[in-house]
Amino acid sequence: MKIKFPNIGKISPEFFENYIFPKLGAKREEIIVPPQHGVDVGIIRICENKVMAFTTDPIYIVPQYGWEKAAWFAFHILASDITTTGFPPAYAIFDFNLPLNIDEESFEIIWDVINKECNKYGTSIITGHTARYSGVDYPMVGGAVFVAIGDYDKFITPTMAMEGDKVVITKGCAIETVGILANTFPNYIKSKVGEEILLKAQNLFYKMSTVDDALTAVKIGVRENGITSMHDATECGVIGGVFEVAQASNKGIIIYKDEIPILDEVKIICDLFSIDPYISISEGTLIITVRPNKANELIKLLNDNNILAEVIGEILPIKEGRWIVENGIKKPLEHPRIDPFWKAVSDAFEKGLN
Repeated sequence: MKIKFPNIGKISPEFFENYIFPKLGAKREEIIVPPQHGVDVGIIRICENKVMAFTTDPIYIVPQYGWEKAAWFAFHILASDITTTGFPPAYAIFDFNLPLNIDEESFEIIWDVINKECNKYGTSIITGHTARYSGVDYPMVGGAVFVAIGDYDKFITPTMAMEGDKVVITKGCAIETVGILANTFPNYIKSKVGEEILLKAQNLFYKMSTVDDALTAVKIGVRENGITSMHDATECGVIGGVFEVAQASNKGIIIYKDEIPILDEVKIICDLFSIDPYISISEGTLIITVRPNKANELIKLLNDNNILAEVIGEILPIKEGRWIVENGIKKPLEHPRIDPFWKAVSDAFEKGLN
């Protein structure tokens, strides 16, 4: 049976495995982490003791956020993926394919913010492309590549989760979902749930990054000494993300849904838009697997840096299966497949909400 594209959003694991994975060009022996579903980076060995990690994503600019916020978010979407290796971003490449209606002043603001964030994390911009074209539009206005360099024995990927690891998440679920909704449809949300909830939700915007979460977490050590894997909860949210970690590492897992933090403003606004927060996009939520003897140290370190973190489950042997427990009832953990965020946003625009 022919495997089709989803109606919107990322391709399915089956599409990747059937159409993309078998055709990856020439094989090279220095590649140690090739493309894999649920793994957002590729890694090559550049010498005996050093590796170079790469990630790529669209440059995602949403004018409704304001140029400063839009540019901050565009940077952090990319930087969040590369820092799941445990390394800070060293280099960046930006390819801007801009719509004709952007002016010089707007782009200058965008570039100033990107430059500021690059300076903050020690990231050098090494090449790129900038032009305006007909037929392109926001929010996808090009693409970018981020690169990191580190020790061969210090990088981590979601393939490295170990049996017995505790599963930790930061901040809670649907952080990005609610941060975006609150900054895209503020008048509607205010009219329905009030200004206080709206402001709390809008303040989640600058939590839509896992860069500081990841760079803080690895301070306790990596692999057998601490953090074994990190993965940001993007499409399909926390539930999708933890499933992808189990799948990438070929392990079992048990997750306690009642332990997954959900902020009051997140629950209220997800209810308003008829969204399940546990399976909705949540850039800003970092999924971490950690050796059990280091879990308490990790939680304390994150909390001391004003990052909410909770243990929500455990990595199991593959033969023990993948499970989610809710209200004491244990059932198989499955990938959600479809993220409800995209339809909710599309419906809201169709209704003329603002």
